Amino acid sequence: MAELPHPLAAFLVAEIRRARGAAGMTQEAFGRAAGFSASHVSAVESGTRGLTLDFIRGADRALNNGGLFERMVEQLGVPSWFLPWLDAERTATQLRCFQPCLVPGLLQTEDYARAVIRCDETLSDQDVEQRLASRIERQVILTRDRAPQFIAVIAEAVLRRAGDDFRDVMAGQIKHLITQAERTNISAHILPDEISMHVGLTGPFSLARSPDHRWVGEMENQLGGVVVDTDADVDTLLSRWETVRNEALPRRQSIELMKEVVNSWT
Repeated sequence: MAELPHPLAAFLVAEIRRARGAAGMTQEAFGRAAGFSASHVSAVESGTRGLTLDFIRGADRALNNGGLFERMVEQLGVPSWFLPWLDAERTATQLRCFQPCLVPGLLQTEDYARAVIRCDETLSDQDVEQRLASRIERQVILTRDRAPQFIAVIAEAVLRRAGDDFRDVMAGQIKHLITQAERTNISAHILPDEISMHVGLTGPFSLARSPDHRWVGEMENQLGGVVVDTDADVDTLLSRWETVRNEALPRRQSIELMKEVVNSWT
């Protein structure tokens, strides 16, 4: 399962350790009740092993607290449904993303990402900055050693969604997208507006291929999202990926279109 991002993980580990101590439980007793070895508990508490949703749920069981720590994860800005995708994304050898509405999160600039996150009026400034930091932190997977191959298909309308009050942000975003698309492990393909009807109109989705060659899919919606890994669901998303990818422009033509859009504003 996915490791939670720091500093959220550090906070939760400290709270779990404090609760374990208050309950008078040794690491061995706690681990037995949570479904983990004492050495695993020790590694999580010392920070040498990542905190996962499985461990959090185990802690809730061991402490019989009614799911307190899992609810804390939700309240602190990391929805539990998203954790399996974070794990798949972090370990992927290949990533595929189709976006008809936004620049993919892994390719967003800070200014663009902040503007997108601020669209949720229920979030405080602190919530926005916390989610922004987590999103930018995820992007390091594209520049690490043995980075995954990342291919994105983005609707042309995404590039042109720039009113007067947003044009500078969008120009910076497209320039960043061009720079990223010129990296050897990243491709960005634009789906032209002239392709008016296609299977991708039903919504955005992403795919991650693991080191053992299994695919995991992720789809977001207004109420959250869903991560799928069954053969039938993954096969459907892979088929739809091939369809939208085949309709998109080649890599070099896509970069030229992005440059054309930015130049048209100057």
